[in-house]
Amino acid sequence: MTVDDTGSGADADGREEPPPRSSSLEREDSQPSDSGDDPLALRLEQLILGAERRYTPFQAARSAGVSMELASRFWRAMGFADIGQARALTEADVLALRRLAGLVEAGLLSEAMAVQVARSTGQTTARLAEWQIDSFLEGLTEPPEPGMTRTEVTYPIIELLLPELQEFLVYVWRRQLSASAGRVVQAADDEEMVDRRLAVGFADLVGFTRLTRRMEEEELGELVEAFETTAADLVAARGGRLIKTLGDEVLYVADDAGTAADIALRLVETMANDETMPELRVGMAFGTVTTRMGDVFGTTVNLASRLTSIAPRDGVLVDSAFAEGLIRTGDAPASEAEAAEAAAAAEKEGEEPPTYRFALQPMWQRPVRGLGVVQPWLLTRRDDVTP
Repeated sequence: MTVDDTGSGADADGREEPPPRSSSLEREDSQPSDSGDDPLALRLEQLILGAERRYTPFQAARSAGVSMELASRFWRAMGFADIGQARALTEADVLALRRLAGLVEAGLLSEAMAVQVARSTGQTTARLAEWQIDSFLEGLTEPPEPGMTRTEVTYPIIELLLPELQEFLVYVWRRQLSASAGRVVQAADDEEMVDRRLAVGFADLVGFTRLTRRMEEEELGELVEAFETTAADLVAARGGRLIKTLGDEVLYVADDAGTAADIALRLVETMANDETMPELRVGMAFGTVTTRMGDVFGTTVNLASRLTSIAPRDGVLVDSAFAEGLIRTGDAPASEAEAAEAAAAAEKEGEEPPTYRFALQPMWQRPVRGLGVVQPWLLTRRDDVTP
């Protein structure tokens, strides 16, 4: 969808665009600009968008009361392709421009922040839409009768699903927004809202590159989907947040080291019990991270990634700050000797010995590219703890 940002108001052949008319007049002249477009594809577009093509980008920007330059920035941020000055935009496009510009005019968002809103929303929904078409609708739109086209089958299916999927999308978005807002409110100060202390974990499938050479594409796709689904479910169920998936790797965060440690070990245990899955390795670090557009950045993230690359197969490595977090909260002893001493002291006093969920074993210090010398710790579950 985007635009030619010349702002000249001229057609492709150099003729001046007529001034915009009222909505009622525009409706009478709302023919598609491309007579070569497939009629069924146009019907499908109108069904999904809920409106017919009516405006050129210049007309849409002028109707929304925004400059052509700002309209171009918004549309491109949303991920829509340039369309020159074809008449391909709808009332919904005008309304979206008007809303974003209105937030800027009201002082609720800066122009740069409004562009970020457009970009983050566009990127997220583009991936969702691709997944729904590729994995969801593809299976539902197999023509049931010889001679029927996929589009002829797709139209009634989308007609039935669209309102339900739309309502579900809004519901999930509101739930996620509520959870995210709650975390911000609980932040200790304003700086912590952007630069926060989090546990960061990377989980990586071992030998994935070799698998890509041995497995058929469909098998590889199924393996990746199973890994991502399992990881996403475990991270969510145990109280973490999945940041992104990268095929053979997932990145997640948690507010505390104990939660992140439990997720990591459960991931390793779950994959080890599945004969179809490769071995897994996990690296984790605890510290300050910068959050932008749903992603996380910074030294802590880089350290977690480096630890993943040196972690043993079916093993979990953590940094010193992560280990200190577990020790401070009583989730792990500083050493097995300390655990034994505490148990002996408790027995002498007739008390219950302290229980630890995790064990930490210091590994050899080693230089890590770009981060200096690092002290890794091998994280395991204590023998007397049932996962």
